[in-house]
Amino acid sequence: MNSKAAPLRDEFPLLAAAPELRYLDSAATAQIHRSALDAVVRHETTRRANVLRGTYRLAEAADIAYAQARQTAARFLNAGSTDEIIFTSGATASLNLVAHAFGNTLKAGDRVLISLAEHHSNFVPWQMLRERTGIELNFIPVTSGGELDLVALPRLIDARTRLVAVTQCSNVTGAWTDVAAIVAAAREVGARVLLDGAQGVQHGPQDVQALGVDFYAFSGHKCFGPGGVGVLWGRGELLAKLPPFLTGGGMIASVTPQATTWALPPQRFEAGTPPIAQAVGLAAALDWMMTLDWQQIHARESRLCELLIEGLQRIPTLRLLGPAPSAARAPIVSFEISGLHPHDICQVLDAHQLALRGGHHCAQPLLAALGVEACTRASIALYNDESDVLALLDGLTFALKELR
Repeated sequence: MNSKAAPLRDEFPLLAAAPELRYLDSAATAQIHRSALDAVVRHETTRRANVLRGTYRLAEAADIAYAQARQTAARFLNAGSTDEIIFTSGATASLNLVAHAFGNTLKAGDRVLISLAEHHSNFVPWQMLRERTGIELNFIPVTSGGELDLVALPRLIDARTRLVAVTQCSNVTGAWTDVAAIVAAAREVGARVLLDGAQGVQHGPQDVQALGVDFYAFSGHKCFGPGGVGVLWGRGELLAKLPPFLTGGGMIASVTPQATTWALPPQRFEAGTPPIAQAVGLAAALDWMMTLDWQQIHARESRLCELLIEGLQRIPTLRLLGPAPSAARAPIVSFEISGLHPHDICQVLDAHQLALRGGHHCAQPLLAALGVEACTRASIALYNDESDVLALLDGLTFALKELR
């Protein structure tokens, strides 16, 4: 591997304009691709209008663009139908939608199984559902490496389990979930599976049919698209049975003083004006992603991740969090340095044009299970290169001298 700039870096406007920036926080927000930004600007300047029921040409053009965005998201996920694609404001909204809509079909004594590795967005909604309805909430423990401890699965899932809601990939440790094992165990008892794909989509198109899950949620800003937009995919037969989450315009079939009837999915779950331009921009990002050689990208990201881990292991008093270095993992590397707070580390690194994230990463139950309160996280994406990793290692050497 050479130290030349990543070949894709110039395709991201912010990175192209700031060649000195070492951006290593893509697990929080990936940079927007030029095609996505151009698509948003083009939509807002040539066909900005509301969708559904507009009878003038501008509104019809917006309708077409929005429908095409739904088609693109369906292709990216290998959905069975475009009607299975629901646009939301992000993965958080998608997960809350399931917790409310599917949660309304549950009763006291039913069980939902989540894990201690979840982002708060796939943790807190289920706690609130427990408070509202009296469901039981069980937790898959994690190993010392932050991976889901599936040895415990047989005793945690039973005939009362209605849903298993887990992350596809940890936003702290980079540990991938064995989705096949989760799905197999759920199917044995007739439970459904919700997969939080917020950290999965950055690493290429997904196949919900092959994954075998029932719901899949992700955010546009995690996969090189705009912020403020996300997708919830759900099996058509399930969506048809679920009540709406939010109510208002666009999600009804009819309203009278006596009663309201709901529109069919996906409109049933898209109350109000949807994120139209953002969905169009997201579609452009997904179209671009579907043209890439992901095998090559994964190999490159893995080499960078290995280089980073090797360098971090040479730093005294540094503890790596996550799977063993030899394990398959997403290029997300978190660590703690004894006696130094992650916020202080990140501030020193920022002075050296290194953008990392420090804190609990909205995953306090996971960090508690790993025995830490906060950690520093570096996340590598397809626009990073060897020079970014080496700059980080040099920056940490300086930070150690500066802060001690």
